[in-house]
Amino acid sequence: MTIEEFQSIESPHQHWTAVQKSLWYDLKGNWKSAHDLIDQLEGTAAAHVHAYLHRKEGDQWNAEYWYRRAKQNVYKGSLDDEWKDLFKRYVE
Repeated sequence: MTIEEFQSIESPHQHWTAVQKSLWYDLKGNWKSAHDLIDQLEGTAAAHVHAYLHRKEGDQWNAEYWYRRAKQNVYKGSLDDEWKDLFKRYVE
């Protein structure tokens, strides 16, 4: 699935993972729903998206905590580029 196809979907599909749904909600501008989906999840994928969301929010300390939980380096590029990288890793 391309980013354009993902963006054109009206609502997240039931068979998507919480991580995929979280990325979809974030793409649609709904940070709260994106965060609520992964806030209590275990696993490195959820932690990785969680880190991105806190970086987007501007909470760098919390983002760094979640990058460590995800076993990822703190992303140094733009938020758009990070979202695209997350999409390629967890959706595409």
